[in-house]
Amino acid sequence: MTTAKNLKQQHVLPMAAAAAPPLWPVRTKLLLCAALGFTLGVVATASLMTSSYAASSAASAALRGGGGALGLFLPPSATRNAVQDRTPPPAARSQPKQGAVPPARWHPKQEGAVPPAIRRARTPAAATGTGMPPPPAPPAAGITTSAAATPPPPPGIGGDKPGPAAPRVTTTASGGNGSSSSIGDDDDDDEELMARAAAAPREVPAGTVPRVAFLFLTRWDLPMAPLWEKFFDGHRGLYNVYVHSDPAFDGSEPPETSAFYRRRIPSKEVKWGEISMVEAERRLLAHALLDDHSNARFVLLSESHVPLFDFPTVHSYLVNSTKVYLESYDQPGATGRGRYHRRMSPVVAPWQWRKGSQWFDLDRALAADVVADRVYFPLFRRFCRRNCYADEHYLPTFLNIRRPSSAGANRSLTWVDWSHGGSHPARFTRMEVTVDFLQWLRGGSTCTYNGRTTTVCFLFARKFLPNSLTRFLRFAPKVMGFG
Repeated sequence: MTTAKNLKQQHVLPMAAAAAPPLWPVRTKLLLCAALGFTLGVVATASLMTSSYAASSAASAALRGGGGALGLFLPPSATRNAVQDRTPPPAARSQPKQGAVPPARWHPKQEGAVPPAIRRARTPAAATGTGMPPPPAPPAAGITTSAAATPPPPPGIGGDKPGPAAPRVTTTASGGNGSSSSIGDDDDDDEELMARAAAAPREVPAGTVPRVAFLFLTRWDLPMAPLWEKFFDGHRGLYNVYVHSDPAFDGSEPPETSAFYRRRIPSKEVKWGEISMVEAERRLLAHALLDDHSNARFVLLSESHVPLFDFPTVHSYLVNSTKVYLESYDQPGATGRGRYHRRMSPVVAPWQWRKGSQWFDLDRALAADVVADRVYFPLFRRFCRRNCYADEHYLPTFLNIRRPSSAGANRSLTWVDWSHGGSHPARFTRMEVTVDFLQWLRGGSTCTYNGRTTTVCFLFARKFLPNSLTRFLRFAPKVMGFG
């Protein structure tokens, strides 16, 4: 039985083996499929790389050629960006050799470090060994400061509302004597305006009657305008008026007979106690320098200012003075030296820091120096912030550095009452304006004028509220000699 079972198995196994198909054809097919897939992958990859390179080359050529075969017109900035995008990453760039000293870089937290722009400005001073920055460079060759070389006219005086630039018009200055200046309605950038004003003549042309430029820095309108109209009346040709108000102000234009007709300059927003106050002052000076080369003196006023004397007295006092009227003094304590920023050194040293009232009277040469300043003003704009109050320090410090001893009278022509203390002077209402008070303002002090002692020390006063206008109009003919 066992033998029969073994014989049966011997017969079954060969039959099963004969029924199973051979394995080698299947393996061969799998290998062929794998080889075919690998080959197709290599071909596809090579094709993609070739097409990508061709597209990149075409795009680069298009960028370099302004569009090239792609038919595109691209600005130069796009080309620069494309070139920058192909710049290798920092890790792939060449590293400095071991032991080499990298170029020095300025950091705001480095003690005594000076920004690169300031360092460049100080280079001539360091060469002279004075330690003081030099005055602004003279105009380039071909630019003359004589009266014959008239710089381009200033941007528009009289642009009342923002909008499309109107064609340039020619108008006569409010105090003109027949001479006209081209005045348009478009607003140029401040830097361009300052550069043009810096190239204006620094002296009044010979044989010309000197004029006084009244610079009104206001928030909105001029509530004391009726009093100023009577002050200017009958003296056309001896003055010019310039008004810087908030650009959002949309007041009505005064009549053509007014001294304030079309005298608004292109303005920007001004915030109390910030550098924008100084920017507005420089903007007024620049327009006045460009508008009329006969402007010899530049007086800064506000909407709450009033004149204390008649126009002939004020005009003679200003144009015949040998001094400029700007406070510039050293004040210890938190409200003086305490506002100095140590990073201003060495361009502005601590012992050069000064304080004073913002209400000034400048001659034409100093006004030109102010608008031409590219050394100190950027420094104040950067570091005199928050509780620094640049309008009380920029011009006093600038005067102390540029004209350290003889040019300034170290006093203001505007009377202000600071006796109450605080951040703002006292304000005066209608009932406080009396004949006795006005007479005291006109002669209650003594000072020096052209080397002689006088009681005429203040030509203007502030801060008077609008409701005091009626009192001034009533007392002006009796006390102040006009109206």
